[in-house]
Amino acid sequence: MSKKGHKRARLSNKVLGVISALVLGGGGVAVVAGNASAGQDKAGGMTSTIDCPDVGDKLTAVPEKAKPEVDANLAKLDDQVAEAYKQLAAGKAKGDAALLGDLKQKRDKTIAGVADAIGRAGERPKEIQSLAACTMKQAAAADDGAAAAASKGEQGAAAVAAAQKGGPAKNDFVNITKIKPNVKNPAQAGNASKGSFTSQCGRNENGHFNPDNVIVAPGVSNGAHHMHDYVGNLTTDAFSTNNSLAASGTTCGNGDQSAYYWPVLRLRDGKVEKDAKAPGGGQDGNVGTILKPKQVSITFKGSPTDKVTAMPRFMRIITGDAKALTNGNGNANASWSCTGFENRQLKDKYPVCPKGSDVVRTFNFQSCWDGKNVDSANHRTHVAFADKNGKCQNGFKAIPQLVMRLTYGVAPGARFAVDSFPEQLHKPATDHDDFINVMSNGLMNKAVNCINNGQNCR
Repeated sequence: MSKKGHKRARLSNKVLGVISALVLGGGGVAVVAGNASAGQDKAGGMTSTIDCPDVGDKLTAVPEKAKPEVDANLAKLDDQVAEAYKQLAAGKAKGDAALLGDLKQKRDKTIAGVADAIGRAGERPKEIQSLAACTMKQAAAADDGAAAAASKGEQGAAAVAAAQKGGPAKNDFVNITKIKPNVKNPAQAGNASKGSFTSQCGRNENGHFNPDNVIVAPGVSNGAHHMHDYVGNLTTDAFSTNNSLAASGTTCGNGDQSAYYWPVLRLRDGKVEKDAKAPGGGQDGNVGTILKPKQVSITFKGSPTDKVTAMPRFMRIITGDAKALTNGNGNANASWSCTGFENRQLKDKYPVCPKGSDVVRTFNFQSCWDGKNVDSANHRTHVAFADKNGKCQNGFKAIPQLVMRLTYGVAPGARFAVDSFPEQLHKPATDHDDFINVMSNGLMNKAVNCINNGQNCR
């Protein structure tokens, strides 16, 4: 590793260490509109955020030689948007036009760097040349009550209060009891793979946190601009490689070295966490007490129509879209609910759960694979979701479907939010989950055999 790489690694490890003591112990998807039980922001309050085209999502192919430079430039684009939003939120911008104009100049140069890197190793992409310009987007504002509560907190709470104005809003929440059952599961065909394989990997008791994303922004500290919770592979960070992941220990009881990670959930309680001044934490508008899941369930399931085939080692899958507020809900795959009400799933609202019921986040990963690639330029096109009948499209084959279920103890009425890029305003649709398969071939084959033979193994 270069000296620069070591410096970045030390920074990442320092942030990880700062976060390690943060956690608080805890004992078919529908789009819905807010209702009276959830409440509306006072006077229909709105706030401005910055909406930029997602360059990475538009890339269809990146030559191997160009990937490091492309990834670095894509991460730089995220930095530029985040910094512009911080200026906007802090009232330091010299008008919208000036802010957007300056941002466009920076993005023009960085996007040209992406295109040049690809062009030196292959065909220069034309489709990204027009993606530099950004616009202002209006979204429901956080209510003043959250900021007021924060201002009564501990020393440094003024900064927390300012960050809390970035969301979530009252109408981002809905009473789960007001939602009608909406879950429909496809019927199982004769060739269905009815078994399952479970990895028991704990709840991140060892305090593995960082704001990196080695899939989307390898080699970049704070590439996610929000804090991630990790289980499984013990060493996952921005600088991980296939070799380092394969050499790592794991929190999983069956020797599964895979990396499982997701954005932390926080109480928006006005308290100053230990990452209040850290990248991915308060520096990126992510504030409040980090909640530790009461339970983390990791299960690989079969296909209702076919037998499954083994995933290749080091396959990467992202489900959901961390930029769903500005990208739209096309790739959003959040699934929010409450224990006792899991036949009712929410896509773009946080649930308000009744007393005695826990908040549930469920991630149903893509279950179809193109049979060739462990990743793709936009980290999406090598995998796909099955159709409404559970069948993979032509050219794709069924693989074990990763289903992750996280539960949290949240008092009824307490405001909470998922960590996000600052300009995404902590909207529930931005929730997402990441997975790198580091199972040995033997363990993966065991999982496949259990699933295909109708056994429930762990």
